[in-house]
Amino acid sequence: MSPLTPRLRRALLVLASVLAAQLCALPPLPAAADAPAGTATPAVTAARADTAADAPAGWTARPAGPGAGRDARPYVYLEGTPGTALQDRLAVTNSGRAPLTVRLRGDGRAGAWIGFAADTVTVPPRTRAEVPLALTVPPAAVPGDASGEVVADDGDEEIRVPVRVRIGGPTLAALTVEDVEISDGTIRYALVNRGNAMLEPRLAVRADGMFGTLLDRPERPLPLELAPGRRVERAEPWPDAPALDVVTVRLTVTAPGGARGEAEASATYIPVAPAVGAGLLVLGGLALLGSAAYRRRRTRRGGPGPAAAETADGGRPLTGTRPSVKAGPPVTAGPLVKAGAES
Repeated sequence: MSPLTPRLRRALLVLASVLAAQLCALPPLPAAADAPAGTATPAVTAARADTAADAPAGWTARPAGPGAGRDARPYVYLEGTPGTALQDRLAVTNSGRAPLTVRLRGDGRAGAWIGFAADTVTVPPRTRAEVPLALTVPPAAVPGDASGEVVADDGDEEIRVPVRVRIGGPTLAALTVEDVEISDGTIRYALVNRGNAMLEPRLAVRADGMFGTLLDRPERPLPLELAPGRRVERAEPWPDAPALDVVTVRLTVTAPGGARGEAEASATYIPVAPAVGAGLLVLGGLALLGSAAYRRRRTRRGGPGPAAAETADGGRPLTGTRPSVKAGPPVTAGPLVKAGAES
């Protein structure tokens, strides 16, 4: 066999490099069957994820179920009476090319009632693991709605899945609006859920001044859900607040179930620059009046004229002093002589 020419050797090297690059670009085989021991518990079931081979790396956590995308459940919803144990499943999907380890925990009021079949779960690449969870309603739980979250954390990112629980029994819808303040073109207030039912509040705002209504916003839904016992501080913008007026603002909140609350606050609007100018004018007028009154009083009272100037031995005028008087020789009184003829 004749030796390879340099050109042929270079061609073979190029061909080998191309084949090696294509082999490296091939996706790895699913590792579900080769997962290390102890990475999944018997209570955690794994299935091949419904993702394409070229799907971007990442992972998701959501309530388990047949739906996907928009058809998936947005949160875990459970119903039961106090003292009962309710069950559901959480699906953790690993669409990446490396194993994923997540830690699970509950957060919030209802989250504290949740226990997991495994608190730490390792999911192989392109695999979905379904983790059973059990929520035990406390025997002393108040009937109504409770909320919480399931938190899945991989160390770099966490995903929160909402949990809603409806506890059987009589419910009470009660809502209050508190701490209304008006400042800097903003109306600030706080909403408090005083009942045991989940509330979706609606708000109406009205402001009245000295000469009529300044603001009248009809009732509209607020973008929030108010859990029992929860307090939320909010702000209502009022960019066209008056510059000079005395205003009373009234807030009215309602919610399904008959919940209703009202509160009001007052504010006085005075322009800063005109107020300072008016204050200076008043102070100047008071100063002029005081000075004129003082002069009139001095004029009515009058005063002593200037003392006459006298000259002393040096010819220097002496003003404001009385002239000195020299004392003469003492005068001696002689005997009294009674006039008359001597007998």
